Amino acid sequence: MQDNVFVFDHPLIQHKVSLLRDENTSTKEFRELVSEIAMLMAYEVTRDLPMKEVTIKTPVAEANVKMLAGKQLAIVPILRAGLGMVDGMVELIPNVRVGHIGLYRDPVTVEPVEYYCKLPEDIAEREVILLDPMLATGGSASAAITFLKKRGIKNIKFMCLIAAPEGISRVTTDHPDVKIFCAAKDEKLNDHSYIIPGLGDAGDRLFGTN
Repeated sequence: MQDNVFVFDHPLIQHKVSLLRDENTSTKEFRELVSEIAMLMAYEVTRDLPMKEVTIKTPVAEANVKMLAGKQLAIVPILRAGLGMVDGMVELIPNVRVGHIGLYRDPVTVEPVEYYCKLPEDIAEREVILLDPMLATGGSASAAITFLKKRGIKNIKFMCLIAAPEGISRVTTDHPDVKIFCAAKDEKLNDHSYIIPGLGDAGDRLFGTN
């Protein structure tokens, strides 16, 4: 496993991912599970946030305590499936700024094309966590990271639920400075670039579409 790839083995995360994979899991349950897993993962993904010492007054006495330092965080979901991970992140980090980036694949060139991007004004000063439930071929994730870097963002992490080896290889090759966090690393991609065993199309399962 690459040094900048982290696969979570926490029992709660693994249990919820197993429920997420089940084809009988309803749309409502699927949404809830995605949000819950994102929140559990966020706890570890943010472990290295910078801290500063401040003095506060408790009801009893003054205390030197630690709080988050600097501009803190922004999260950027890749539309549309990445939206399912936002609520869990926001529940854990209520003051986090949220941007959005939308990509589609050009039918002729087969290259990812950015069709929408709305980011906080001070995004370049923040640590950014890019969100997408599935890391399959890695094409969209790599392109989104490239688009963010072009806007001056230097500190980027990528967080997904299920990753294929092909996607991990693509992102680590294109962006060796970006850490990848995933809840599960699966076997491979099939001929249609779906992750095996995977969980199907995350966007369709989140939003009840086919």
